[in-house]
Amino acid sequence: MGCDTTVLNVGAGTGSYEPDRSGIVAVEPSTTMIAQRPPSAAPAVRAVAEALPFQDGAFDIVLAILTVHHWNDQRRGLQECARVARHRVVILTWDPSADGFWLVRDYFPEILALDRQIFPSMELLSAVFDSIDVQPLPIPRDCVDGFLGAYWQRPEAYLDEEVRSGISAFSRLPNIDQQLERLRCDLACGNWERRNAALRHRADLDVGYRLVVAERR
Repeated sequence: MGCDTTVLNVGAGTGSYEPDRSGIVAVEPSTTMIAQRPPSAAPAVRAVAEALPFQDGAFDIVLAILTVHHWNDQRRGLQECARVARHRVVILTWDPSADGFWLVRDYFPEILALDRQIFPSMELLSAVFDSIDVQPLPIPRDCVDGFLGAYWQRPEAYLDEEVRSGISAFSRLPNIDQQLERLRCDLACGNWERRNAALRHRADLDVGYRLVVAERR
């Protein structure tokens, strides 16, 4: 990506996933998120993905990083991303056909069921963009970000209320005390370790995140 490449970051939030460079414009619907963006962050426009306030082909690249599942009309939002992108649309998302990982399989199957409903299917992405390149994005064991799959090798982290507060999936469940207690007990008695011992030797793990790239013609 050259220094003169223009980039639109859709659903930018506080700017956590933005490259530190010039030529970036952020779109974010939440005034709360915009207010939390640091002074050094890219300029932000308050708007929704479904109605981007830019001309056709206004940006070289459009980014949508772990945001599509929050959009009210995913197809329309993706079409808007395609409309304003001259060369490429890059999306980081989670594949609803994936199996997930131990946290959602063994303790929070409700999260897995809900995520399969709200995340965009690869079929939808392919239908909107005609041709897409889909690459697995394995998560390293020391991932410093705070999304749901980041702590797959650090199970104790999910018992931390501060960690959970940064993961939107937990906020969608009415009560998680019973599941957390079961995880706490399994960690204390060694059940978790016996079931997941093989994970201790992994440097990374595919838990279903996908990098989707659509080249514009």
